[in-house]
Amino acid sequence: MRIALGVEYDGTLFNGWQAQPNQRTVQGTLEAAISQVANCDTTIHAAGRTDAGVHALNQVIHFDTDAVRNDRSWLLGVNANLPNDVVVNWVKQVNDEFHSRFSAQRRQYRYMVLNRLSRSATQHKRMWWFYKPLDIEQMQLAANRLLGQHDFSALRAKECQAKSPIKTLDAITVTRRGDCIAVDVVARSFLHHMVRNIMGVLTAVGEGKQPVDWVDAVIASKNRDKAGVTAPPEGLYLSDVIYPDEYALPTVSALPVLW
Repeated sequence: MRIALGVEYDGTLFNGWQAQPNQRTVQGTLEAAISQVANCDTTIHAAGRTDAGVHALNQVIHFDTDAVRNDRSWLLGVNANLPNDVVVNWVKQVNDEFHSRFSAQRRQYRYMVLNRLSRSATQHKRMWWFYKPLDIEQMQLAANRLLGQHDFSALRAKECQAKSPIKTLDAITVTRRGDCIAVDVVARSFLHHMVRNIMGVLTAVGEGKQPVDWVDAVIASKNRDKAGVTAPPEGLYLSDVIYPDEYALPTVSALPVLW
C-alpha cells in the first residue's frame, strides 16, 4: 500500500532534506523512524527538498510498504521514533497514482522577516532580522512585477539543476503585523534559492535602495549578479502543498508561524 504523511520540522539542526552519508538530514531521520514501524528499510519521497536551515509546516511525503498498520498506529509509531524537531501531523492511505512530488498542483512558501532595530533572542533561527525600515507597500508593488510566467534566471542559484529557468508565480503577498513581515509565494514549482532571492529583491525595494521598476530590469537581465542578496535560510518555511481534491488529504489545523 502507499501511505502519505504530512510532516512539520524545524530545519535549524538539519543539513537539509536530502539524505547524505554521515549527515543529519530530515529524509534520513524520517526514513529511520518509518523503517522502525514498518520493520524493514523504507524509502520516502517528498513534495520538495529544503535546504539546510529551512523549515516546513506541511511537507508532504509518501512511501510504499507491505506492513499493515492503521493511520493512528503509523502516526504514533513514527512520532515515537522521531526527535523533537520533526513530527508527523497526519497519515492517510492513498492510491498508487498519488505521488507527493508529481501530483502536487502548487507549493506555498512563507518567508518571515523581523523588521526592527533590535534582534530577537527567541526567533533568530526562525526569521530574518532586517533592522532597516521596510515599506511593505513598495514591496508589494515590486512583488506584483514577478507574477505570471517569467525566465527567472536572475533569481536562481548558480548551482540550480532545473532544466528550465521559466516558472510561473501564481500569487505573492506581503503582509505586516507589528514588527513582523510575511511574504507568501505560491507556484507549481520553484528554482533553487528562488524564494530567498526574491526576498533579496523585495527588501532592496522596501528599504528604498532600488525603485519598483528595478525588478523588471533584474528579470530582463537573466543575470544573477544583477539581483539582490540571497536572504538567509532561517526565515523560509514550506508552508503548504496543494493537491487535487480527489486525494482528500488532511489539512494542518494550526501553522505556528507567528500568525
